[in-house]
Amino acid sequence: MSNDQPTSGQPPEDDPFLKKPQEPQGPQEPQGPQGPSSGSPYDSAPPPPPPPYDSGPYGGGGPYGGVDPLAGMPPLGEPGKRILARLIDFLIISIPLYLISLPWGGAVEMNDNNSGNSNVSDVFSQTYSGHQLLWSLIGLVIYVGYDTYFTHKDGRTIGKRLLKLRVAMLNDGRVPDTSASFLRAVVLWLPALLCCPCLWWLINIVLMFTDKPYRQGLHDKAAKTVVVQTD
Repeated sequence: MSNDQPTSGQPPEDDPFLKKPQEPQGPQEPQGPQGPSSGSPYDSAPPPPPPPYDSGPYGGGGPYGGVDPLAGMPPLGEPGKRILARLIDFLIISIPLYLISLPWGGAVEMNDNNSGNSNVSDVFSQTYSGHQLLWSLIGLVIYVGYDTYFTHKDGRTIGKRLLKLRVAMLNDGRVPDTSASFLRAVVLWLPALLCCPCLWWLINIVLMFTDKPYRQGLHDKAAKTVVVQTD
């Protein structure tokens, strides 16, 4: 008897959120008058059951393995709930971070423009000048750490827990391991905080509504995860 236990941060085998294995669809092994085959080396063994969720670019057998790519999966998280959950997580971190930064001049540094004129390059230089870049780097570490910890813990940040959402590995529905959680957080927050925040959020929001069939943002595609409802 095996004494293997589920690894830390992963749900048990009876986790109701795990994707359910699909029943084998191939022909069953014929049985002779004496019952099942006797184990002769020439007897053909029945085909093994497919993986719990063999589909798409993360599985095999055609573009979606010849089966419904959403079969066995909990309902996908609604885009509106995902956006609201992300906003809650953002405020949970950004408000305390801003208050902590006030004695050093605040996390947001804006310079007066006496001419009253501004352009895109001025806004960029103001946003990422001096200590603002430092606070952006500090914020990046905190945001990535927050997302990595809670995603690996049980797939739910505080915002997702409140909105009854969960991050799961696409191939089998398990809680992402540390490497997948970290990759997902870095791809989400690095561009958002250091180079192109508005464009990056816009791309991911659009993908939540338009990506088929899994509604994956770029961070989900990188980590091979999906966001589902938990009820």
